[in-house]
Amino acid sequence: MPNRAYRGPQDRQPKTLSNRTVNGALLPCTGVVVGATQFSQATSPSGGRLALLVNRDFYALGHFDSTDPLKTAYTSGDTGVAHLLEPGQEYQWAVASGAYTNGQELTVAAGGRLAAAAAGNIVVAFYDAAGATKAAGDLADVVIANFYTKA
Repeated sequence: MPNRAYRGPQDRQPKTLSNRTVNGALLPCTGVVVGATQFSQATSPSGGRLALLVNRDFYALGHFDSTDPLKTAYTSGDTGVAHLLEPGQEYQWAVASGAYTNGQELTVAAGGRLAAAAAGNIVVAFYDAAGATKAAGDLADVVIANFYTKA
């Protein structure tokens, strides 16, 4: 199901929050900070409760191109849907440009995208696909980590 952010495990449904608005033109498949009434774009894994903004159910049309809901930003003030992150769950998450390898440690960077974690960064996920070079904003399969600081 490439038009869905949640990749598995398929025998479970992820927990979601859908009672908050987005405070800008935020893209699905990017990290957000959960506020009392709004989702704000995350720029690091610290600074609040981290979640993954996703597309609203039934908005995906079964294709994966520039008009797919995973690539279409919410409008500021829209009610958003975000998945609460649990270790072991797999998602599609937008990444920063760079070369990625299977199992690589990732952290939240600018625009709520994941990027390679360096020493001292909080690891939030692992790249879960064959090695590839990605452009900024490309979606990648990742598995959520039990957050820790990279040595």
